[in-house]
Amino acid sequence: MDVPVSRRSLLRGAAGLGVAALAGCSSPVVAGLADTAVNPGTVDYWNLFGGGDGVRMQQMEDGYRSSHPRTPLQAVTLAWGNPYYTKLSLATVGQKPPDVAVSHLTRMKTLVQAGLLQELRPEDLARHGMTPDQFNRRAWQAGLVDGKAYAIPLDTHPLVLFYNTKICEQAGLLDASGNLKPIAGPQGFLDALTKVQKVTGQYGATHGINSDAASPWRVFQTLYSQLGGQVLANDGTKVVLDDAKAMQVLNYLRTLTVERKVMPGSIDYQGAIALFASGAAGFHLNGEWEITTFQTAKMPFSMTLVPNVFGGTYMVQADSHTLVLPKWPDADQAKVDRSLDFVRSLLDQSMTWAQGGHVPAWQPTARSAEYHKLTPQSNYAAAANAAVYDPAGWYSGSGSDFEILMSSSVGAVEAGQLSPEAAIAQMRTKIQALAGAASPI
Repeated sequence: MDVPVSRRSLLRGAAGLGVAALAGCSSPVVAGLADTAVNPGTVDYWNLFGGGDGVRMQQMEDGYRSSHPRTPLQAVTLAWGNPYYTKLSLATVGQKPPDVAVSHLTRMKTLVQAGLLQELRPEDLARHGMTPDQFNRRAWQAGLVDGKAYAIPLDTHPLVLFYNTKICEQAGLLDASGNLKPIAGPQGFLDALTKVQKVTGQYGATHGINSDAASPWRVFQTLYSQLGGQVLANDGTKVVLDDAKAMQVLNYLRTLTVERKVMPGSIDYQGAIALFASGAAGFHLNGEWEITTFQTAKMPFSMTLVPNVFGGTYMVQADSHTLVLPKWPDADQAKVDRSLDFVRSLLDQSMTWAQGGHVPAWQPTARSAEYHKLTPQSNYAAAANAAVYDPAGWYSGSGSDFEILMSSSVGAVEAGQLSPEAAIAQMRTKIQALAGAASPI
């Protein structure tokens, strides 16, 4: 007799295969997939941070160890993107999850819908001083599912505008305080890039395009949201792409790259960074986390909000790193409190995290004089209140198939390889295929 197999059962089988493949090595990840436990009383923490973020997170972990010498901390860093969420899902389905894990806010809801995260009860959060009023309101509310909390926001990380202060000064774009003068409207942004291009002799601005799985989408989503556009509805099961608004954005981006050539239309992520760092462009559109790259380059730069190109309510693409508690098979109050105590320790070290460019979600830090003196990081703090998160859907969110396919279509327009009309048709076809498919978890 044929027996129906659920997706949860398939994941359990996959978890078993993963354990078999790892059986020959001893690592903290195996403890999360195989039937081996960490020492009792240990906080087991998984994250996906590399580069400058990884260094700062290790500093924060060490801060916890110093303040909690009697509570061991086992911290594991895994590969960013889909591989991380696959491992976290497998470990949780296999009933060997970490105590605390990092999740992008845009990926967290899929984990909730799959039954893989614990609800964070108000009384438990309050006992550790983590009430909703202590967090950025937009980040907190965006993480609620049916009015219940499952994630504690650590930050908001928006798309920002980096600018070379020396080049922009020569272009007449700085005010008396040395800050970038306000730029607004499609013509205003084009004019600013044109002035900078006259100084550099090459380009006005850059962002990653070729083989970039996220940057074109982030730029598109920012401008498209300023027009009030949406892409998905009903938790990703319905495509509501507005062709007219998408056409307006794509035509504008094509003007910048193909027609006016104030931005290169054929350049990858690292190439776009290199052009800006070398002074071949005066502006760079990217996530604020690249601040460490330009500080290391010792170049004259600052950062600000991406301009409100299309007017209306200001919006900018962003995501948030959150801290979640996967469902444990052996939940008890002591373990909950130990885990939330670790989360609170990370929040209390939000100034360390903010140095890497992220806007603190923890309001005691965000409202502090110390943070406001931290420049250029605090220059774009208002982006946290204007954040546009990727639309809900099991295939959406940071590092997802949705971002990859949207970036591919947008980037092809910027490179002159597709017309806006063809790109919109391509977007709709590919998104519709995902919207009609069932979630794998």
